[in-house]
Amino acid sequence: MARKSLISERRRGKKLEQKYHLIRRSSKKEINKAPLLSDKWKIHGKLQSPPRNSAPTRLHQRGFLTRRPKAKSGF
Repeated sequence: MARKSLISERRRGKKLEQKYHLIRRSSKKEINKAPLLSDKWKIHGKLQSPPRNSAPTRLHQRGFLTRRPKAKSGF
């Protein structure tokens, strides 16, 4: 079994990711649509404003039973 702190950390990270998901997605779409580089930098600043732990790449995949670290499968 995994430690309780790891399980609660995973839950907090998942909640943060879901909370800021729409902000990240809309900012990335705006960056793609912006014609000028200066506009892209301004939008990029908005993308950096949410907490770092809310990024989906910060979520670490773990096994279901033992909660040991695993890599994402490409399938």
